[in-house]
Amino acid sequence: MGKIRLTTAQALIKFLNQQYIHVDGEEFPFVEGMFNVFGHGNVLGIGQALEQDAGHLKVIQGKNEQGMAHAAIAYSKQMLRQKIYAVTTSVGPGSANLAAAAGTALANNIPVLFIPGDTFATRQPDPVLQQVEQEYSLAVTTNDALKPVSRYWDRITRPEQLMSSLIRAFEVMTDPGKAGPATICISQDVEGEAFNYDEKFFEKRVHYVDRKAPVERELNGAAELIRSSKKPVILIGGGAKYSKARDILLALSEKHNIPLVETQAGKATVESTFKNNLGGMGITGTVAANKAARQADLIIGIGTRYTDFATSSKTAFNFETTKFLNINVSRLQAYKLDAFQVVADAKTTLEQLAPLLEGYESEFGSFITELKVEWIAERDRLSKVSFTRENFDPEVKNHFSQEVLNEYADALNTELAQTTALIAVNDTISPDSTIITSAGSLPGDVQRVWNPTVPNTYNVEYGYSCMGYEVSGALGVKLAEPTKEVYSLVGDGSFLMLHSELITAIQYGQKINVVLFDNSGFGCINNLQMDHGGGSYFCEFRTHDNKILTIDYAKVAEGYGAKTYRVNTVEQLKEALEDAKKQEVSTLIDIKVLPKTMTDGYDSWWNVGVAEVSKKESIQKAYAFRQQKLETAKQY
Repeated sequence: MGKIRLTTAQALIKFLNQQYIHVDGEEFPFVEGMFNVFGHGNVLGIGQALEQDAGHLKVIQGKNEQGMAHAAIAYSKQMLRQKIYAVTTSVGPGSANLAAAAGTALANNIPVLFIPGDTFATRQPDPVLQQVEQEYSLAVTTNDALKPVSRYWDRITRPEQLMSSLIRAFEVMTDPGKAGPATICISQDVEGEAFNYDEKFFEKRVHYVDRKAPVERELNGAAELIRSSKKPVILIGGGAKYSKARDILLALSEKHNIPLVETQAGKATVESTFKNNLGGMGITGTVAANKAARQADLIIGIGTRYTDFATSSKTAFNFETTKFLNINVSRLQAYKLDAFQVVADAKTTLEQLAPLLEGYESEFGSFITELKVEWIAERDRLSKVSFTRENFDPEVKNHFSQEVLNEYADALNTELAQTTALIAVNDTISPDSTIITSAGSLPGDVQRVWNPTVPNTYNVEYGYSCMGYEVSGALGVKLAEPTKEVYSLVGDGSFLMLHSELITAIQYGQKINVVLFDNSGFGCINNLQMDHGGGSYFCEFRTHDNKILTIDYAKVAEGYGAKTYRVNTVEQLKEALEDAKKQEVSTLIDIKVLPKTMTDGYDSWWNVGVAEVSKKESIQKAYAFRQQKLETAKQY
């Protein structure tokens, strides 16, 4: 067997170039490129290897480690987990900045490869710059903080360890049942050390992603559950989207008159225009989906984790009468809610299940249509929510007095409601555009009112709801869909948290559109504290002398080189959106909206911690209400 002498870093890059994935008869490279912020822990090793021979890898210079990692995550998500970008950082603050992004990837089951540098394997110059020290162990580095947020984690302290570590990492990332972030930390001295690697290690390696078929017992049990149910509801999770189960979901729903409801990750698996699609379910769901779930005697969960938002903290269903059937490639997820488990691929399972359901029809009748019509009317109302300084719409969720709302209207120079603006965006942009958001009130709003008419145009990260994903992720989506428009829907709070990769998008000519909703505060959490009896405490953005903070975000983005717009009315918004379509450079639309004008919950409840002891009667009432709801909540 031949040998090739390479540094550890050079071997890493050569290996990455030879990794392929095989899905449904198609074979293509798995690693598209690598994001980097170079520091002393990786520039002389991995940086040298990339400069010498990057192969087909596209190398992109990030501006913030968390930001570029979020871009990599959004790319993988948009590519249905079939392609990835790797991410390299230095040790210390650089790798620490990966923690939030790694948690985001892990919570959403998104494969991404993190390659932070590490301290010296020899320990000769310890403590090196940016090295932390713990008295209980000299082996601990900042990278140990990534262990709980990685699906696979390893530290390379000898060049030959790279071989087994990389093979294990790619096994994890290409397994649909446990896909997630793989972290391989490489000691910075080892990155430059040479080793005689077997040439065979660098041969083309194909990772086969075969669809796991259900066994006969699983199929028969699932069919029996469905046939014996009167009102089954299909809950579409992210696993259904990654499995490309759209066509069979449409066929089964239409043929057997079974309503479809969606999680955040599952939304846009099936387009919103399908007659039986009732939209998002749970705390951020529609009244139509939640009413259907309440009546269901069987929930068919397709690739879902059953998060608290999807299940309304386990109060969305009548557990006395409702059974659960879970179809999931993850055995862990299939076991949830004490369901009948089918541990298999979603599309394959549904296709094999279809013949066993011949002649079956649910008893929902025309109720599905009635629910959909009811929700369409409510969405139409939300598109026209109005406010004036003299008289605000009484339907608007409102904890603030008319006086405070007037103060915001004057400071922001707007009377525009968030729902009105959001639906106007939905109705104006091209249907094949992809939107992306993650945190604050916008994910709830879009799950309810955003109508995607083209599948896989909804890239919302709500497994971790990580602030700062929105702008960074837009770059990742654009890299995945270079010929289509991408719109980052972001609140002012999240924008302030992290928007560094807007600069990267401009730098590399990757046009993204940032649609910024500015209500001068952390509005979602302000709602949460006031909903539960508290006052408005440190969630509004106010100055030292209690004036509303006003920021010209358009000017900020203009300084970076973006084309910008300032919007205070629906008419201005539509004009800005139309003009933004014509631009070749990234754009930012600064929309001033009033607080308390987002959507509210529909027949749902969220279990959050409330003070058991308080001097305020309003908080005492909130605690009593929580205890009452917990009596009906499922405990497992």
